Amino acid sequence: MDEAPLYEALKLVTYGLYVVTSRLDGKLNGLIVNTVFQVTSRPPRIAVAVNKDNLSHEYIMKSGVFAVSVLDESTPMKFIGMFGYKSGRDADKFSQCEFAEGITGCPLVKENALAVMEAKVVGSVDVGTHTVFIGEVVGAEVLREGTPLTYKCFREQKKGKAPKAAPTYVPPEETAGTPKEEGGAMKRYVCDVCGYVYDPAVGDPDSDIPAGTPFEDLPDDWVCPVCGAGKDEFSPEE
Repeated sequence: MDEAPLYEALKLVTYGLYVVTSRLDGKLNGLIVNTVFQVTSRPPRIAVAVNKDNLSHEYIMKSGVFAVSVLDESTPMKFIGMFGYKSGRDADKFSQCEFAEGITGCPLVKENALAVMEAKVVGSVDVGTHTVFIGEVVGAEVLREGTPLTYKCFREQKKGKAPKAAPTYVPPEETAGTPKEEGGAMKRYVCDVCGYVYDPAVGDPDSDIPAGTPFEDLPDDWVCPVCGAGKDEFSPEE
């Protein structure tokens, strides 16, 4: 089967962007997901797909509870990068955002959120790389009016890219060898937040940065096209 039209068709499936959190033995964790949907209204149940490699998967599986924050369209990429590209094994995400404890004990992330809800797991489905957790909603609050952040907006306006753990991740095409500058290879830089590699041989087409532009010559306000981190959060590739 030709995968190109398949991936193009899947891009037309609509998604939102959400922070999903959980807790386990007094520890908190959360991540960005794009697959949250309502299953039934009576009783009110929602479902969320979480990659098995994510720490939050372990928390939800063992604790049986999770919370969801519906993000606003104005959510900055820096915030999305913190929850979407950093692992709770390495970073304390909740020291950098506003949240409250819910009735399940899950952290309710209210920063950049339009609404929050929390649920108790009533079932799960193993779908390969991910588990779909089905939860009965036990609490919810609308925080303010606004426009929910869609995955289309995330991709096209914010220039976001799916991390490898996302169900919508598509492996990039292999590129040809890296051109050389006189005197050696052009230096590549790695985003300390999400691992994106800026390759001078490719540039950044999304920001109209042409191929052949050294990292040092990027504009001071240039940011990582994946997570929004600034130039000061990049390191030379080892």
